[in-house]
Amino acid sequence: MFSVKICFFGGYDPLYPRNAVLREGLRLNGAEVFECRAPGREKFWLRYPRLFFRGLAAARRADVVFVPEFRQKDVPLARLTSALLGRRLVHDPLASRYETKILDWRRMPPSSVEARWNLVIDRWAFLMPGLVLADTAAHAEYFRTRFGLAPRKTAVVPVGYDDRIFIPKGGPKSGPSGVFTVLFIGSFLPLHGVESIVRAAAIVGPRDRSVVFRLVGDGQTRPAAVSLAGRLGADNVLFEGWSALGDLPGRIEAADVCLGLFGRTEKAARVVPHKIFQAMGMGKPVVTARTPAVEEFFSHREHVYVCDPPWPESLAAAVLELKADKRLRDRIAGNGLELVRSRYAPRPLGRLLLDALARSAARSGGGAP
Repeated sequence: MFSVKICFFGGYDPLYPRNAVLREGLRLNGAEVFECRAPGREKFWLRYPRLFFRGLAAARRADVVFVPEFRQKDVPLARLTSALLGRRLVHDPLASRYETKILDWRRMPPSSVEARWNLVIDRWAFLMPGLVLADTAAHAEYFRTRFGLAPRKTAVVPVGYDDRIFIPKGGPKSGPSGVFTVLFIGSFLPLHGVESIVRAAAIVGPRDRSVVFRLVGDGQTRPAAVSLAGRLGADNVLFEGWSALGDLPGRIEAADVCLGLFGRTEKAARVVPHKIFQAMGMGKPVVTARTPAVEEFFSHREHVYVCDPPWPESLAAAVLELKADKRLRDRIAGNGLELVRSRYAPRPLGRLLLDALARSAARSGGGAP
């Protein structure tokens, strides 16, 4: 194991699970981690000067300048800072701004000035670093194809979960007796496919009144989902508001089954979100759509239960089967928990990231990062 010092740089949220898991994983593997951070909501003309002068001091002590998720706008400044000091630059975008804002959220048409500007920001952020991380191999391939990255400039580090927060209790579930709870947690983005979940609930309701779908969160597609539930008479769907990160383990503990993604967007096929790893880390069976990304990590009926289109019908059948078969639920939950503890908790992910940094440094002729 080599000793490496890493400076997390930019306007990132230190509580966001992705960078919190990586920071902890790096520390657990002997790396020295320190932060150069400014409020992400500040305009760049306020954030840049603050980050630049702090960054020169912080990065001087570092081997690697690391820009965490969603901070594409901070990559040019990180590039300048790292270049002035002769340090290596790594970016963990987690998603393309252009794909997220324009293609997935559909905030602006692809022909708009805003769309083109987001694409320019992405190109800078993907081409300037010496190494770009991706959360799945499918996402890495998209980054390489979309932005012309060489394979040697990408590495896959899954998002995983924080095992300091998501700890299985090991006893019976904490939810109400006689109720079988199916839990979705998310920000109601198009890639989540909440419409399919509501339609599945409408199928399940007449067959088994003890099954309740709890949808926790808020966001873009929630109004349409509420309206759809009303039209379908899906009174077994309960829409609940946001939960703080610290409250999520209790929500998961009270559930019998947790849900992943059922969206039809291209991005949905390339990601495995935190919620899947978190639920598995709590020892709960997870049902999600079959995608190339999911199949990179998990096997059907061993670690997760995957659904094929049409997803409402497939999800409804999965829920009813899992409710009827406790042995299947327990096998999926147990295997999933064992897998994520061994591969997708902070310590193994920190080791994976350090290995990627070492390979990248060796290829560039720099030795250890």
